[in-house]
Amino acid sequence: MTPVPHDTPVDPAGSPDLADPAAMREQYHSPPLREADLAVTPMEQFARWFAAAVARGFPEPNAMIVSTATPEGRPSSRTVLLKRYDERGFVFFTNYTSRKGRELTANPHVSLLFPWHPLTQQIIVTGTAARTGRDETAAYFRTRPHGSQLGAWASDQSTSVDSREVLLRRYEDLAARYPEDEQVPVPPHWGGYRVTPDTVEFWQGHENRLHDRLRYVRGEGPHGRPGWRVERLCP
Repeated sequence: MTPVPHDTPVDPAGSPDLADPAAMREQYHSPPLREADLAVTPMEQFARWFAAAVARGFPEPNAMIVSTATPEGRPSSRTVLLKRYDERGFVFFTNYTSRKGRELTANPHVSLLFPWHPLTQQIIVTGTAARTGRDETAAYFRTRPHGSQLGAWASDQSTSVDSREVLLRRYEDLAARYPEDEQVPVPPHWGGYRVTPDTVEFWQGHENRLHDRLRYVRGEGPHGRPGWRVERLCP
């Protein structure tokens, strides 16, 4: 999948196949994904696929589509960067007053999608989100580039702004107040969310739409302890 430069001229009338999404078709070729090949937990399996994506040079494998919804069920989606994962779940950081922040406050149910189509893979997570502790938020905030720290203050995420110039002036004012050698305080309205998964689906593409879909579902494990079961879904 080769990206098209923004200034490339496009003539839909002269290239009907390029302009018709119904004519776009790929045959995926990959080895089978079998239940016996999976790790015991979805987070272990995620770590395997994530490491393989990094090793293969896939750009920004931590980019994921985060979907939230209002209590009335109106959904919204956006791309966010995963910043941490472990057996507890998946962590990302954002402005708590943004649209996703407001929706997660009212309705913590969330979906994550890692769309690795050039690798013929995708991972879909459903679960619930909860804010991380302020210590964890501050520790991550200190690792961000100075400019990104200022940006977290400059942008009232998801609100309307009169112009880009207004946004840049906010940033410049903050840059003058907090130069490179000055510590930027952690915004009180900014922080992390940890998504605790209920299901994690690993999708691998195959020819003729006979894709593999193996989904971990949280439930009862051996001896009545919390665990995971795996089910195969029809593609």
